[in-house]
Amino acid sequence: MNKDRRSFLRNSFLGAGALTLGMPSWAMEPQEREAALERAHTWAGKGQRFNMSGYAAPKIDKVRIGFIGLGMRGPGAVERMSFIEGAEIVALCDKDAGRVDKAQQILSQRGLTKAKAYSGENGWKDMVSKEQLDLVYICTPWHLHTPMALFAMEQGKHVACEVPIAINLDECWQLVETSEKTRKHCMMLENCCYDFFEMLTLNMARNGMFGELVHAEGAYIHDLRDLNFSKEGYADMWRLKENFRNGNLYPTHGLGPVAQCLNINRGDKMSHLVSMSSNDFMMGEMAKSKAAADPFFTPFAGKQYRGNMNTTLIRTDKGKTIMVQHDVTSPRPYSRIHLVSGTRGVAQKYPGPEKIAFGHEWLKAEELKEVREKYTPPIIRHVGEIAKKVGGHGGMDFIMDWRLIDCLRNGLPLDQDVYDGALWSAVAPLSERSVAKQSRTVDVPDFTRGAWQTNKPVNLTLEGGGNTTVRVKA
Repeated sequence: MNKDRRSFLRNSFLGAGALTLGMPSWAMEPQEREAALERAHTWAGKGQRFNMSGYAAPKIDKVRIGFIGLGMRGPGAVERMSFIEGAEIVALCDKDAGRVDKAQQILSQRGLTKAKAYSGENGWKDMVSKEQLDLVYICTPWHLHTPMALFAMEQGKHVACEVPIAINLDECWQLVETSEKTRKHCMMLENCCYDFFEMLTLNMARNGMFGELVHAEGAYIHDLRDLNFSKEGYADMWRLKENFRNGNLYPTHGLGPVAQCLNINRGDKMSHLVSMSSNDFMMGEMAKSKAAADPFFTPFAGKQYRGNMNTTLIRTDKGKTIMVQHDVTSPRPYSRIHLVSGTRGVAQKYPGPEKIAFGHEWLKAEELKEVREKYTPPIIRHVGEIAKKVGGHGGMDFIMDWRLIDCLRNGLPLDQDVYDGALWSAVAPLSERSVAKQSRTVDVPDFTRGAWQTNKPVNLTLEGGGNTTVRVKA
């Protein structure tokens, strides 16, 4: 990248504030990264403006939703929301008008009114500022998440955003500040928190079945080579470009559920972490091989890619430990690990089958069935079966969306608040910093600014909600 190009990007993306589109981390110069870090230190020194943990916004009888991004994840979200009573799909936006048209077909097939269509580079701003929306649902590339979420909250809308919700600490703090200032929810859509087994173990942890939790493990181990190098996959190859960074780039799927089990931000907090990456043994060679066969991939050859495996270790204020791994290259079976270990027992999801133990042996099938019957939380009992039929990663996507709408309609606090989204996302840039400094210890910011000491754990009851139904039997 030449000097003029760097200057243009810096002025376009960094100098114009929150309302511009964000700059991908891989495009930032070292001095720009440091400047963002310094801004993050400034945010951390301020006091909490308003505590969004446990905050119940005023009830919304009919939640009017505008979607931004209708490529990979967006269409599925539109379809899921089409089943939920009280969710009105008002507007659809994508840079590509053709994708908007395809999403409109989903509504037509469901017998719903056509949504207002927006497209083009700035269509999302027009949609958010012009439409009467209660919720903006963001499914765009990572570096656009924070700018879009900030703009939506400033315009008086609640936000639900795909993972990660931010890509650097400065963005994390901006989200926290803006959510507190506007008192608008800013939820990161961490669907794995609504997996059936993850919710079972969370409820068991709440009921003390594992004793005092001591250690937890999560991961995102998923061979994405073919998708990352696919021309038909992510627009402008943005997901492949993210792999120029070296760290735990996608921590939230494994981290979110175990952080909830450990009451992080609600009785405990992350203190510091160390992170180590292996060398890259495959991505660079794959890029070189692709470029030799197709000039399209020439710009991706000769780049430094993140290591095959990253392992990040986190210690909490109360002396608990968390291990989070990231590997989207190695030819391995999919795994999020999801392990929680305490003074009385342990649970682990991967490798299957799911298992629980209260001693040296895993429970037998009949014993595990009894545990499930006793500790499956109310939300799963209420909407789990219909979620399996509607779909979305086995139903957890639908449970997440249903829960979000039900909480907004009934004025209930959300299961995931802005502090969770900021913290879980922050592990990526923090891990990059540790890796770059030969795995030295890096402090983890307290986005609650001390409120973690009195914040209440996630409530798994329906607490006056649960009255939101599906429009038709799936």
